[in-house]
Amino acid sequence: MFMSNWETPLNEKNADAGADRRTQLRDRLIDIAQETVAAQGLGGLKARDLAAAAGCALGAIYTAFHDLDELILRVNARTLARLELALDAAFVDAEAEQALEAMARTYLSFARIEEPSWRALFEHRLPPGAPVPAWYADDRNRLFSRLDAPLAQLLPGKDATARAALARTLFSAVHGVIALGLEEKIAETPPKLLDEQLGVLIRLLAAGLMMESARLI
Repeated sequence: MFMSNWETPLNEKNADAGADRRTQLRDRLIDIAQETVAAQGLGGLKARDLAAAAGCALGAIYTAFHDLDELILRVNARTLARLELALDAAFVDAEAEQALEAMARTYLSFARIEEPSWRALFEHRLPPGAPVPAWYADDRNRLFSRLDAPLAQLLPGKDATARAALARTLFSAVHGVIALGLEEKIAETPPKLLDEQLGVLIRLLAAGLMMESARLI
């Protein structure tokens, strides 16, 4: 029996329908997990609750994702994407110090507004020995690339590799001030004081980088 070239075998139709259902389930689970993390933090994310909210069996989660860690990374990737958009909107074509300060303040604002989701970026830990997926590492590294232009302006003698390493150091410094300030574990840090401390940090870092650049010339 011959099959017309516009007809699709039944098994292919079934396979396509199954793939569509998995995609829909993945998206639904990510949406629910994202809402849960935003409201309750990473600690509020439970597989059974996710399955109940999505209207699926508990085991269905693991047909859509390799494990719960992958689902969390997908949620975190969305958080990174929102942070990227915020940083891009705040980026100013100005002197390096002003550009760095604008990005630092945007990062602080994002952390305040989306604190549970922001904290989940750093609270989640993969099992020992498990590598970070390449797709997630790429998403994360794109954030650091936002620092390259102002760093190139401050340190014209440094190559891209050196600037990339420095971008991580700069991010760590800014993140540390913000994280400790929001947690208030070391000292009470009212919002105005944290804003001032962040500005001082950026000015000191920019001044130090300019001194380093002058030394290298």
